Amino acid sequence: MLTGLGSGLLALLILFEEWGWEPLQRLLARIGRWPGLRWIEGCVRALPPWAAVAVFLLPTALLLPVKLLALWAVGRGHVVLGMLVIVLAKVVGTAVVARLFSLTQPALMQLHWFAWTYAHWMRLKHAVLERARASWAWRVARVVRRQWRLRWHRLRAR
Repeated sequence: MLTGLGSGLLALLILFEEWGWEPLQRLLARIGRWPGLRWIEGCVRALPPWAAVAVFLLPTALLLPVKLLALWAVGRGHVVLGMLVIVLAKVVGTAVVARLFSLTQPALMQLHWFAWTYAHWMRLKHAVLERARASWAWRVARVVRRQWRLRWHRLRAR
C-alpha cells in the first residue's frame, strides 16, 4: 500500500514538473530578456560548478519559510489562504528552479555526483511517465483535453 501511495505521489510530482517546467521556464526566459535581468542571467551562466549548486538550491531555501508560514495559517484555521500560498510557492519555485537549471546546467554537469544523480533521475522520470501514459486515466485525460481544445478553438473562431 505504501509503495503504491509513494509511487502515486511520485507520479503526481513528476507530472506537475513535466507540465509546468517548460512553460514556466519559457515565461521566465522571456522576462529574463529585460535589460537588468539579462545581465544577472549572464552572471548566473558564468558561475563555477559549486556556486551554481548554491544558486540552484537558493529558491528552495528562500521558499521554505513561506511554506512553513502557510502551514501555520492552515493550523490557525485559514485553510484556503494557506493552500493558496503553498500552491503559489510551488508554481513560483518551479518556475525559478526551471530557469536556474537551464542557466546552470552546463556548470552542474561538471560535477560527477550531479551528472550521475541527474541521469538516474531522468531514467526514473521516464519510467514513471511511461507507466502513467499507458494508464487508463492518462488516456481519458488526453481525450478530454483534446475535446476541450477543440471547443476552445471553435469558440475563438466565432
